[in-house]
Amino acid sequence: MAIVRIYTGNDGKSHFQDVPPQLRATSGGWPLDAEAMVYPEAGLLLRRFDPQRSNPWHPAPGRVCVFTVSGAVEIEVGDGTKRRIGPGDILIAEDVTGQGHYTREVGGEPRVSLFVPMAMHAT
Repeated sequence: MAIVRIYTGNDGKSHFQDVPPQLRATSGGWPLDAEAMVYPEAGLLLRRFDPQRSNPWHPAPGRVCVFTVSGAVEIEVGDGTKRRIGPGDILIAEDVTGQGHYTREVGGEPRVSLFVPMAMHAT
């Protein structure tokens, strides 16, 4: 997985910059769980989930758009419906109150997802 930044240099020209994620282990007891803040100014968070991980009912930590890069997760919602989210899928999580959802990693590889905070817009 590559993270590549394009920016304007002091010379007024566009340049590439490779942004290698610095994954750091997270607490919680799952050996492969890790995260890296990719672009702090925008709150872009890259997370890796252990393939054996599950997370009991929980609301989303905030309104986020989740881009799955690799691996897969099964998500169950309050009415019992389950959906599999895999590479290339985009999840918009807005259940920030109430029962929330249940997640179970599926497949044999860690899931890697990019979490992008979503701002509320005025109507």
